[in-house]
Amino acid sequence: MTQLTSTKAIVVFDIDGVVRDVSGSYRRAIADTVEYFTTQAYRPTPLDIDQLKSEGLWNNDWEASQELIYRYFETQGQSREQLQLDYSAIVAFFQSRYRGSDPNNFTGYICNEPLLLQPSYLEQLTQAGIAWGFFSGATRASANYVLEKRLGLASPVLIAMEDAPGKPDPTGLFATVRELENGIEEKLAIVYVGDTVADMYTVEKARGLDSSRTWLGVGVLPPHVQETAPRSDAYSETLIAAGAAVVLRNVQELTPRQIQELVSSSAQSVV
Repeated sequence: MTQLTSTKAIVVFDIDGVVRDVSGSYRRAIADTVEYFTTQAYRPTPLDIDQLKSEGLWNNDWEASQELIYRYFETQGQSREQLQLDYSAIVAFFQSRYRGSDPNNFTGYICNEPLLLQPSYLEQLTQAGIAWGFFSGATRASANYVLEKRLGLASPVLIAMEDAPGKPDPTGLFATVRELENGIEEKLAIVYVGDTVADMYTVEKARGLDSSRTWLGVGVLPPHVQETAPRSDAYSETLIAAGAAVVLRNVQELTPRQIQELVSSSAQSVV
């Protein structure tokens, strides 16, 4: 990535639901996993998964799967202590669906994820003096698959699951920003683009820990919630309530002009 010397802002992107559509991959794997470990008694709907994610605590899809399994059995009168779920077995089953069963190649649902942005969009940001990188709860292998193999990006700045605590802990966001600043002394505005409540909470926590700069959360509606207007509206309201400055239908609507307008209006509101 060629970085301009006159960097004006830093944009950090979540990956799942922002860069790629995971409704038929990660979310399908969640449903498969819950169905398997409840012996086909319960398969969560996309709305069930969204409702869990709206709590802001379940960014990790392995943990989300386990939680949905627990909650199903609790409705059947069983306690978590009785169940003694094997988390490693949940992870292994999930990965067998998402990654596939071949340990050396991706063959699972990950292979069919539609892309939600094009490399040309990122180049527009670079030309406008906007630095960009990625902070995601996805594994590094999964994230690199979409960023490097699918999008053709050369060694993009990426903080993945293995590199930092899960969101809404902002440690990974801070780490991404440090890499992108690359010696810039000016305290640039940071825009974090995500599709979940946990993403917006991450921005709120970052702001609380570092008030010396502007932190902005931008929400993106994942494709699966855009099937009906009421669903889109409800999801948008949830993201705004969690702190999103604006909610977009696609990440590429976040143009360099809009980034500058968001940063400027935020700065004016602080004065």
